[in-house]
Amino acid sequence: MRYRIEHLTAYAYGQGVSISHHAARLRPLHNAYQQVADFQMKVSPRPDKLSQKRDYFGNTVDFFMIQDLHSRLEVTTVSHVTVSSETTPYLNASFPWESVRDQVKRERTEECLHAYEFCFPSRHVPVKEAFREYAAPSFPPGRPLLEAAMDLTTRIHTDFKFDPKATTISTPPMEVLEKRKGVCQDFAHLQISCLRSLGLPARYVSGYVRTEPPPGQPRLLGADATHAWVAVFCPGLGWTEYDPTNDVIPTNGHIRVAYGRDYSDISPLRGTVVGGGSQRLTIGVTVEPLDDETPAPAQPEATPAAPAQTQVQIQSQTQTSQTQTAVSSAPAPAPPQKQD
Repeated sequence: MRYRIEHLTAYAYGQGVSISHHAARLRPLHNAYQQVADFQMKVSPRPDKLSQKRDYFGNTVDFFMIQDLHSRLEVTTVSHVTVSSETTPYLNASFPWESVRDQVKRERTEECLHAYEFCFPSRHVPVKEAFREYAAPSFPPGRPLLEAAMDLTTRIHTDFKFDPKATTISTPPMEVLEKRKGVCQDFAHLQISCLRSLGLPARYVSGYVRTEPPPGQPRLLGADATHAWVAVFCPGLGWTEYDPTNDVIPTNGHIRVAYGRDYSDISPLRGTVVGGGSQRLTIGVTVEPLDDETPAPAQPEATPAAPAQTQVQIQSQTQTSQTQTAVSSAPAPAPPQKQD
């Protein structure tokens, strides 16, 4: 399935900004199941310095610095991506979840050591008894891991209401568990907390999902949103993804941008500014399918986009390597984007 994705992020500042540094994780992943044919990023005002590197998790990060006084920042990316349908393993044929927990903790293979890093608490994903108790009905003794993870996905989808007004970017998973409301980012963090509280490796996936307008209505530009879901590791099978917001296993209707421990590792755009005062954030995303195929499940609401006015263009070349580098010490984020 081929897609054209346009993503606008705009900050309007109450006061002038004299210097700003930013790190953007907006470039979709390029791997065996997802090929990036073209990626362009336009920034206004014109950046004074540009650079690029791979972060610890293998995601591409574009860094830029602006030294001219400005009261508005706009970053627009346009991606052309082809997503193939991965072969979904038989859920009931995976190892029992307890054996996966013990194997990942015990074995020192490269595969298990990498996965073991995703068993521990992180900034937005605490490990607590309350999450283990919520997950427990889906994980009786001996149940295959992938089958149990799908059951947990369905329960979160059923038990929790999608409500963009119920949470903020900083709402902790414990509050989401109590309120039973939130958005995709909340549901992803909650599910990861449940899995890690059981001792299982789980990671956060950031990206986009294909949406469809109501019958007879045109597709609205900028009406989509960034999306978030989770991936669970099973030895021999690798990472299997689950989308608790839509109660599905992602296939070619989901476009992957980055993997991390939680949102704080892979926020789409973060940075630090000198000046600025108050800030108003506008996000607009358009996911345009270029092939006529059966649509994926519906995507939650999104923030409307403002028209993009950009000046500088960064043209990418397709990269296939997954070389890992040290975690980047990016500056403290400006008000981050909440994924819906």
